[in-house]
Amino acid sequence: MKSNISSKLYTHLIFWILYLILEVYLDFYWSRYQFPDFKWPVRLQNTVMLELGYLLIKIPLAYAMLYVYEKINIKRVFKYLLCIIILVTGVLVHRFFTHYIIYPFIYGVKETLDGHQPSGFINGLVAFNAFMDLIFMVGLVFGIEITRQKNLLNQQISILKAEKLDQELTMLKAQINPHFLFNTLNNIYGMALKKADETPDVILQLSKVMRYNIYEAAVKSISLEKDIDNIKDFIQIQKIRHHQLSVVFNEDLDHPSQEISPLILIQFVENAFKHGVSESLGHSFISIDIQLKNGILTYRIENSKEERSQGQSTKMGLKNIHRQLELLYPKHTLSVEDQNDRYIVELSIDFNDTSSL
Repeated sequence: MKSNISSKLYTHLIFWILYLILEVYLDFYWSRYQFPDFKWPVRLQNTVMLELGYLLIKIPLAYAMLYVYEKINIKRVFKYLLCIIILVTGVLVHRFFTHYIIYPFIYGVKETLDGHQPSGFINGLVAFNAFMDLIFMVGLVFGIEITRQKNLLNQQISILKAEKLDQELTMLKAQINPHFLFNTLNNIYGMALKKADETPDVILQLSKVMRYNIYEAAVKSISLEKDIDNIKDFIQIQKIRHHQLSVVFNEDLDHPSQEISPLILIQFVENAFKHGVSESLGHSFISIDIQLKNGILTYRIENSKEERSQGQSTKMGLKNIHRQLELLYPKHTLSVEDQNDRYIVELSIDFNDTSSL
């Protein structure tokens, strides 16, 4: 609210300064024809005094009409009628100021239409000129204010959209991470009952992964190298659980510090374990290939599955991931191949694309 008021004051202050400069320039240019005997310093001084005097009329008029238009809650026809009354009052004050003050006290002459005949206080032509002058000014003020409000509204909409996207991403990520935590805790519980020697190692690996998920990943972007290290830690935990698992991990990065949204890539690995390896009765495998060349990430995961496996839950998981990618990297490419005995997922992200930042 406070920044909105400051923005309005700053915008309107700049407007009135520029408007005054414009009016002084135009009237100063016109005065050399109406008052050719006046020296230019005198004409400039008179023009500045003239326009400052007019501002005392125009500023209250403009904001009175703006107040009626924005704040007074009445029927539109009465609102227009009230604006017309304010405008007519402004024309009369404008004419009074011009006829009785400007010409006799500033220029020291009587007001005339053509340089010869005196003009009355109410005259059709001069009243029309005053009307057009005020209409032009009011139109500028309304245009400036409407534009300012539109820009402010667009900024607020952009902020709300960004907040909505952040909230949606947080919710989408939260749907996946607890699954891994609960499963791992169950595994640790089972290992503890058996008094397995690997139990302390699993706890340490879990602590490292959760530290990354909760603290290090609580940012919009992180280096690709750190995100891949988290995937490796995750796989180490799963390898302790799945003794018959074969893992092939290929990594080729020409720019390891390339930033990426955290916890995006690991979700494909989680999906591979949840709907592939965990459902396999015998030997299972996961093949992961990550390459980054010239700002283009290519990510391929291939994992085994049982031929009887139902793919609906897999599709639901990939739908969640795909939604996150749409929000973060709109021009990504993602393909999923569901074969009889394996899943193949290929993802490509072009970090050179500015729309993906």
